[in-house]
Amino acid sequence: MDGRRRNPYELTDETPVYVISVAAQLSGLHPQTLRQYDRLGLVSPDRAAGRGRRYSARDIELLRTVQQLSQDEGINLAGIKRIIELENQVAALQARVSELSSAVEGAAATLRAREAQVHASYRRDLVPYQDVQQTSALVVWRPKRPSD
Repeated sequence: MDGRRRNPYELTDETPVYVISVAAQLSGLHPQTLRQYDRLGLVSPDRAAGRGRRYSARDIELLRTVQQLSQDEGINLAGIKRIIELENQVAALQARVSELSSAVEGAAATLRAREAQVHASYRRDLVPYQDVQQTSALVVWRPKRPSD
């Protein structure tokens, strides 16, 4: 969350609002199928105070995905559960990568700022040292004689 307080009445994709009969209609499945998916851990809706299931828009979309994978792709429920787990894991890892990328960018900006401070603190009256290559040449120095 970004630190702002959210309106408790604001509906999001994750807000559990649909009872099982409505969720069944919206997903095109029988309520007993929804109960079975819940028992298997494929779709886990929230529970109301009286222990009744409450489905969110995201749950409805997941129910449709499970149905599509089962009916159209011929994947068994254990395979679908594994696919959902892996997709959740990928999403979590992508979020972590994004978080770490932001941290690295922040650290790099801090490093650049500190480097700029160091460069700004250099004394300008000093001459930078440059390594001189040594040679075997012999140089003879003779002072000039006055009035030659």
